[in-house]
Amino acid sequence: MGDNKMGKGGSKIAPEVMTDLRANTEFSDQEILDWYKGFQKDCPSGKLSVEEFKKMYGNIFPVGDASKFSAHVFRTFDANGDGTIDFREFICALSVTSEGTKLEQKLKWAFTMYDLDGDGFITRQEMMEIVTSIYKMVGPLMKLPEDESTPAKRTDKIFKQMDRNHDGKISVEEFLLGAQEDHSIVRLLQCGHQLMRIQ
Repeated sequence: MGDNKMGKGGSKIAPEVMTDLRANTEFSDQEILDWYKGFQKDCPSGKLSVEEFKKMYGNIFPVGDASKFSAHVFRTFDANGDGTIDFREFICALSVTSEGTKLEQKLKWAFTMYDLDGDGFITRQEMMEIVTSIYKMVGPLMKLPEDESTPAKRTDKIFKQMDRNHDGKISVEEFLLGAQEDHSIVRLLQCGHQLMRIQ
């Protein structure tokens, strides 16, 4: 059976895997099984490549260009960094982005997506990269206030509210504090995140 712990022939989830998923996600057993069936149908190999992931996002956002944003989401889903997403990585990340998950957990997950180089800080350049990719994906569909009408304006607004020590970067603590104190920041950040439930 090798690495395939999902069950015989990949048709069902092994009990020890189900126990792990129960402990590490917010989903019920039935929801996990439903997601697993869909994942197996879409990814018979049990692995989702970045190209397949981008294609899925492209189908969800046919008007905009989802390729950059989907690559950032993929990187965040790919917990072990092997260049593919297996079902465990998929369902755990999906759980974090789903409704009902604690805000702090979602924000920590979002922080890892914005922190492109993984150094524990979000620079203006990193924020700009993600915000630009979101605008490319959903921009034509969104009506934005004037002070958020471009990626640069949105990035400036987020930095003004979050970079408390004015060092030009946002730490995880500043990110969490800023988002929890000011829900408008959560709205600024959520543009792409609320769209992450891939179905």
